[in-house]
Amino acid sequence: MCERLSIGIIAYNEEAFLPNLLNDLKAQTYPHKLMEIVLIDSCSSDGTKAVMEKFQNENKDFYSIQVLDNPKKIQAAGWNVAIQNFTGDVLARIDAHTKVTPEYSLNVMKDINDGEMVVGGIRPAIVEKNTSWAKVLLQVENSLFGSSINSSRRSKEKAYVKTMFHAAYRREVLEKVGLFNEKLLRTEDNEFHYRIRKAGFKLCFNPNILSYQYARSDYKRMIKQKYANGYWIGLTFKVCPGCISLYHLVPFVFVVAIVFTSLLSLFGIWQFSALMWGLYGLLALTNTVLSGIQSGFYLQHLAMPIMFLILHISYGIGTEIGLFSKIEK
Repeated sequence: MCERLSIGIIAYNEEAFLPNLLNDLKAQTYPHKLMEIVLIDSCSSDGTKAVMEKFQNENKDFYSIQVLDNPKKIQAAGWNVAIQNFTGDVLARIDAHTKVTPEYSLNVMKDINDGEMVVGGIRPAIVEKNTSWAKVLLQVENSLFGSSINSSRRSKEKAYVKTMFHAAYRREVLEKVGLFNEKLLRTEDNEFHYRIRKAGFKLCFNPNILSYQYARSDYKRMIKQKYANGYWIGLTFKVCPGCISLYHLVPFVFVVAIVFTSLLSLFGIWQFSALMWGLYGLLALTNTVLSGIQSGFYLQHLAMPIMFLILHISYGIGTEIGLFSKIEK
């Protein structure tokens, strides 16, 4: 059975990276006559939409290329535009700041044709800029101690999971579950996948479905990203606890532990603080050394333990603030 695959891409000011992703789409081994590309611009201030329109005008081998607008700008609203306009049997979600392998679409449709309703795969991080500093930031991102405890970063086993990156959904799933929650700016996929599971569908994770995320090459941007991720985890946890995994809350627990053990130390009970910081330091140093052995050592590695600490505290503080904030109605 020849089924049509629609690939949705939401972009905001991605003029620099979007052409690379569009070239990846041109290299897909799944028949282009069975592929639709849905490009959605979120009111970009650069040439993002012009890049989309150029791709639309120059590529006639796909069965359809749509260029649409997302006036609300937020990610969830953009995906709702895609859901409301795609014409294929399956809709795949791909972030604009991404690289996909030539076999991505083919592997998605293999699992779909085997009877799966929702499929997705592994999404390791790669460098945005080829500098030693960017490579160390990449090691922080890919490290198990950084943000890669999620199986979607490293797992090599096919399994059913709670959530995943770059998922593809059969039309029947979207018709039953509905649209993304536009009140959520960062955790919309977690909540959406929660509703999919509650509706009785399984999410099939297959590491053969491979795509890459460009890691932040600027440490300040990375800190800002982690804080925002933590904030929306805290906010979402209040309204949908089942959407969040326990590992999402570890940085928050760490921040609470810092405060609690510091207070105990003021009253002469320093042992808990010493134990916590000793274990944390050991984990940070161990992951620094392992990252260097695996990917190469650079002078910037000397700062890696502190980088871990700042990112974890930023994420944890974000979660704490999110827990005490309200989602706008």
